[in-house]
Amino acid sequence: MISEDYKKAQKMGQRNFRACISKGQYPYLQVLDDILENTDLSATEPLGIVDIPLDSIVGTKTEGRKTAFARNFMPLLAEGTEFAQKWSVLCESQMEEGIREPIVAVEFLNRFYVIEGNKRVSVLKYLGAGSIPGNVTRYIPKRNGTKENNIYYEFLDFYRLTQINLLWFTEEGRFSKFISLVGKKPGERWTDEDKSILASLYRRFQSIYKDKGGDRFSITTADALFAFLGVYSYKQACNMSMPELRNAIQRAWSEILVLTQPDAIELSMEPSSPPSPSFFSRLHSPIRFSQPHLKIGFVNEKSAETSAWTYAHDFGRGELESHFDGQVETVSYDNVIAEQNGEETLEKAISDGCDVIFTTTPKLTKASLKASLAHPNVKIINCSLNISHPSIRTYYGRIHEAKFLIGAIAGVLADDNKIGYLATYPTYGMTAAINAFALGAKMTNPRAKVYLEWTCDKNTNPEQRFAEQGITLISDLDNRAPQQAPWKFGLYRKDGDYFCNYAMPFWNWGEFYVRIVQSIFNGGWADDASDTRALNYWWGMDSGVIDVICSRNLPPDTQKLVTLLRQSICSRDFDPFAGVLYDQSGKAVFQQKHARLTAEEIITMDWLADNVIGHILNFDELTEEAKPLVSLIGVNKDV
Repeated sequence: MISEDYKKAQKMGQRNFRACISKGQYPYLQVLDDILENTDLSATEPLGIVDIPLDSIVGTKTEGRKTAFARNFMPLLAEGTEFAQKWSVLCESQMEEGIREPIVAVEFLNRFYVIEGNKRVSVLKYLGAGSIPGNVTRYIPKRNGTKENNIYYEFLDFYRLTQINLLWFTEEGRFSKFISLVGKKPGERWTDEDKSILASLYRRFQSIYKDKGGDRFSITTADALFAFLGVYSYKQACNMSMPELRNAIQRAWSEILVLTQPDAIELSMEPSSPPSPSFFSRLHSPIRFSQPHLKIGFVNEKSAETSAWTYAHDFGRGELESHFDGQVETVSYDNVIAEQNGEETLEKAISDGCDVIFTTTPKLTKASLKASLAHPNVKIINCSLNISHPSIRTYYGRIHEAKFLIGAIAGVLADDNKIGYLATYPTYGMTAAINAFALGAKMTNPRAKVYLEWTCDKNTNPEQRFAEQGITLISDLDNRAPQQAPWKFGLYRKDGDYFCNYAMPFWNWGEFYVRIVQSIFNGGWADDASDTRALNYWWGMDSGVIDVICSRNLPPDTQKLVTLLRQSICSRDFDPFAGVLYDQSGKAVFQQKHARLTAEEIITMDWLADNVIGHILNFDELTEEAKPLVSLIGVNKDV
């Protein structure tokens, strides 16, 4: 006797079959043997009995039964067949006592192909089960450098630690970042309890995600969960009830949708408004506006007294108040530790009446996101680069333009061809700054070598390393922290007790803050809004946000060279990264003689120029203080 369930399942199969035909898709099950005809395998690996997610079972190993099922594994054969009878019996058995016998399957690229047990898979998919036990053999393809292949090898590393096959990401690097989001260390093995907790969260999340139409998107459930955990911590998510999780997913929906966009990040490379008057002229002739009053908060990791970075932002805050005399009120929230009181501080700033909030460190990204989703009328802008969150905006400067000029100066002054360069963290934009400096030095001195050290290297004392190598000309941090030695900033020479400063990059945050607040007053903020794209402000020397300040110690002819190069960069007649570029191995990374790099190629640069001596730090070389930031926006794929 043929059950009503078979008839329903058959109709589901027929609908899927017709839908595939109309879309030009293959309407039957995928056949692994056909796929493997053009694939070189590295190895096969027996996995034993594995709990296989039914969503991951996509076909059969051989052609034998492929036409008996539609692409969704629902049956196609007529009701009077032996096949239909056996399917009905299996369905009844599953509903009465459950199917216990494992199927036999092959796993390839984290997708499963059935050798034995097609009808069992079909019945369980029809009944909405989540998984089925299977005796699995893994087929491992050889490395070929393709995106999917690279992701699969990342999955293999993840699987060996976790034995979890639920997750599949569509972009490289997400498996390691997901481990970090969960709170695990690289290489740390997962306990059975860890696996159970993740499986529970994943299945609850998947249920809600599918209800909201997630199956229509090009991203996977794991991608969506990854985006969600960029807003809510893993611990928070695991402790949410289903109603709480549903509400949280709804609030974070724009953060998930952005992953479906091919161009998730929109870069604003220059201000839309003309340059504002200079800082000094604004002091004497403040401009008044009739627009409403704004209260603006600045949330800082440190204070202006202890951090050069915070001091620069605080100087910009003062410029902002001076420019909008009486129209803008600012308040600072200092010494905020993102993991401890970041969210609490953002909530306080909002309860204090702040209409706009600038968070001046990437470490406050997650706190900024949560606050923005909870308070959509408050404009929150985070100082970071290459962050794809449409709920907040981000800002940074094209510091590599200034570094190129500083490098050109250093090349002129490097009598012994040796220049020290002290970098902070291996994050987005930092490698481009190092390489731009090295290219500037090479332009004015083809024999110049740049010796790279890091402030976040737990194994090295940079000052001692420079001294051991006899390096006296050093490019240090961009500006001096109040507690540092008076000469330790910008480009300087220190030889024994002698020191001389030559030039320094200047982050003119006041120019940025004035322009952004002016756009809010003018209504430009709303014009730039998008629910599916993240807006990153990445302005350079032509906007006045980045510049170079030269000291009187710089020879006049060198000063003329700096002025000429500055003008060429601002007018975009000259690009520091144009032409053939070589890495440390001597390989031409970019071979076009006059091609300009894209913004993405500059921001995500993960190689060093051929005249740089040193390397980009790996995660295990970092100080503990540096690891959270590098985990968030690290440029090194091993981080």
